[in-house]
Amino acid sequence: MLAVRDLAVDIMGSRVLRGITFKVEAGELVCLVGRNGAGKTTSLQTIMGLRKPAAGCVEFDGRDTRGLRPFQLARAGIGFAPEESEVFGELTVAENIALPAWVSSGSTRSAKARIEEAYRVFPALERYRRRSGHALSGGERKMVSIARALALGPRLLLLDEPTEGLSPVIVPSILDGIASIRSSGRAIFIAESNIYHVPDFANRLYVIERGEIIFAGSPEAARRDAAVARVIEGAPPAAAD
Repeated sequence: MLAVRDLAVDIMGSRVLRGITFKVEAGELVCLVGRNGAGKTTSLQTIMGLRKPAAGCVEFDGRDTRGLRPFQLARAGIGFAPEESEVFGELTVAENIALPAWVSSGSTRSAKARIEEAYRVFPALERYRRRSGHALSGGERKMVSIARALALGPRLLLLDEPTEGLSPVIVPSILDGIASIRSSGRAIFIAESNIYHVPDFANRLYVIERGEIIFAGSPEAARRDAAVARVIEGAPPAAAD
């Protein structure tokens, strides 16, 4: 479904991505792991058309996406929940989630179905339907951000740091929601800085360091790889003597 080939990206004259290659098949959950500044967010932004590649290409469903704008990629079937989880503060939770469903193509019936699915994935949001975006906690904003992307009806969902900085109490709800989205058959591509936040049900994991992919394989193999351990943040604390 998604194929990134030899992708290079420059920001302010500096090469941030250096010929990275990875793929996401239909129905898979794939994670891109690396410490802050490694190139994870730039990778997602480039896939979403927010940055232009200096070399290489991004293909979605076999189509080269170079030259397509973000709204065109969204209409093609890519949803994006950025790390900042920005929501419209003046709108209620219900309005934030409904907005993309009503402005995207499709019938009124399909729009309602996409909104209903968003609430099934994150049932806690039912209690906050009338709460304004300004009044949401960080975890609630994260759920709204993902639910809003889901309301577009994407076939591929990009999630940037979906659990970063959240209270341990809210993380299970986020992971349960991601599992529910995957069970619907959608492909999911997640960027994470902590390898121990990668869902157990991930199909494949890529590790990025200084703009280069240094590992591709299963999460279990990554956790056993000494080179990966040296560059990944968030390793669990050593056991007490």
